[in-house]
Amino acid sequence: MFKKIQEFGHLVRLSHSLFAMPFALGSMWVAANGFRDMSWQETARIVVLIVLCMVTARNSAMSFNRIADADIDAKNPRTAKRHLPDGRLSKKSVIAFLAVNGVLFVLFAALLQPLAGLLALPVWLLLLSYSYWKRFSWLCHWFLGFAIGMSPLGAWIAIRGEFALFPIFLLMILMLWMGGFDIIYATQDEEIDRQMGLHSVPARFGRKRSLQIAFWSHMAMLALCVAFGFIWQMGVAWWAVTALMAAAVFYIHLFRKSDDLDAMNRDFFLANVTISVLVMVGLFVWILMGGDVNVLY
Repeated sequence: MFKKIQEFGHLVRLSHSLFAMPFALGSMWVAANGFRDMSWQETARIVVLIVLCMVTARNSAMSFNRIADADIDAKNPRTAKRHLPDGRLSKKSVIAFLAVNGVLFVLFAALLQPLAGLLALPVWLLLLSYSYWKRFSWLCHWFLGFAIGMSPLGAWIAIRGEFALFPIFLLMILMLWMGGFDIIYATQDEEIDRQMGLHSVPARFGRKRSLQIAFWSHMAMLALCVAFGFIWQMGVAWWAVTALMAAAVFYIHLFRKSDDLDAMNRDFFLANVTISVLVMVGLFVWILMGGDVNVLY
């Protein structure tokens, strides 16, 4: 039983939840104004439910991606050893896992806030749809980023029951960040994507131009971070975070020379976790220092 649970954890790459989770927690912290006016019981309830929403949403998206891409993965030497092509998990068990996580996601969202519950099913379906984008558009990388980027907006709605520009900026920052890194990751499959008629930036533009496009996606992300800091008067902590984010971007694009797959995966993971945690810390410190999210209002 434990081994089976481990296999599902590997299937969805549970550790990669660290990419979006800090963005969601930072947005939650700001939306709740540091939970200053809530009891510890209500705070704990909200935090646990938001974390559970994040986990079940990501489990759903990743398991559906494995189902949708099973035939493609089987033909790609890099992915042929994944759980479905390799037979370590059956398609029925992954479908069941998907269904359970989908039901739990909608339930947890409904327990948080009426609007969150109302939007849960459409958002869940949108999350699943990203698996098909590479079949018809090389914009698939940014759609993946958009799907991941909905996490800070979802956390905001779970607290305040409304849309707002603040979490939408966080969504766009995360979309450009993840979109750029997904392009870098996809350079591994440039030739196989072409052979199978899949649409990706590397398949369309080649490796060299793809890395340039990823770089400019990340530069646009940094520009948004600067605009974000000015609009909401984020203070010294945010500028320090932005400087560290810029350093990470320039390291990845200008100083990382290795084409080794293990090195690429390690750098991909560490850079994403670093950026996400930095953003969360910047948002936490801003509220602790008396930041006002209503500056624009």
